[in-house]
Amino acid sequence: MNNQQQKWFYLVILSIVWGSSFILMKKALLGITPVQLGALRMIFTAIFLTSVAFSSIKKIKKRHWKYIVYTALAGTFIPGFLFAFAITTIDSSIVSILNSFTPFNTLILGSIFFGFAFKKAQLYGVLIGLVGTSVLILKGADLHPNQNYWYALLVIIASVGYAFNANMLKKYLSDLDALAITTGNFLLLILPATIVLCCTDFFENFDFENQVLIHSLGYIVVLSVVGTGIAKTIYNKLVHISDPVFSSSVTYLIPLVAIFWGVLDGEKLSLIQVFSGVIILIGVYLVNKAK
Repeated sequence: MNNQQQKWFYLVILSIVWGSSFILMKKALLGITPVQLGALRMIFTAIFLTSVAFSSIKKIKKRHWKYIVYTALAGTFIPGFLFAFAITTIDSSIVSILNSFTPFNTLILGSIFFGFAFKKAQLYGVLIGLVGTSVLILKGADLHPNQNYWYALLVIIASVGYAFNANMLKKYLSDLDALAITTGNFLLLILPATIVLCCTDFFENFDFENQVLIHSLGYIVVLSVVGTGIAKTIYNKLVHISDPVFSSSVTYLIPLVAIFWGVLDGEKLSLIQVFSGVIILIGVYLVNKAK
């Protein structure tokens, strides 16, 4: 499989995995708080990665660690809590749609702060994707007038973190193995995540007979192993073989999967939103065609 085929293969896999993550977060929040969700997800992911890939840490050089810290904070720690809080108020499908601002932020921040050039076709692709995303947001607001869309700002802030993360991966960590980057990220996060969890009432209220809690933990395990540990490694690899803008365009495909799960869970979907999904796919195509 050549790089072009790998790029699309990884993009599709990530869109399915991360698109399914939003409904899993929604279900997990039935038994725990947003802060507990964010902390537990990082802890479980760290345990998984350090148990299967600890040896990859040896590949990280001293000059890499500063950027490992930055990407851990911008790409995982801060967004992890922001998304958990957003989903408590906004439908999971809408949160995934808002996350589609990531490619736009990636392109703009990459140009301003990291010196990355971009072609007009990429800009057009990003803007077309934003048009589709905007229609989805506006229609979602019409269908859910009682939801607090101020929480949408949390998702926008998280998308800025993802944008910085993608650009730093490409500029400063492109010579480092993708698995090593992911494992290094979560090795650094396990302590702060544990401290955050200890500051909640999770351990005081933990009860093995609480089926809602046990089910929540099951959802988090799937989120951690597949949706974070494995998916983050694939994403880091995707950045290496493509570019930050194309890699972040996965957030244009994620809503299509998230909306599918949302509809199955009783969330509303209109024909206009389906049409918007087609516009988003056109934007992704243009972003890739420019390369």
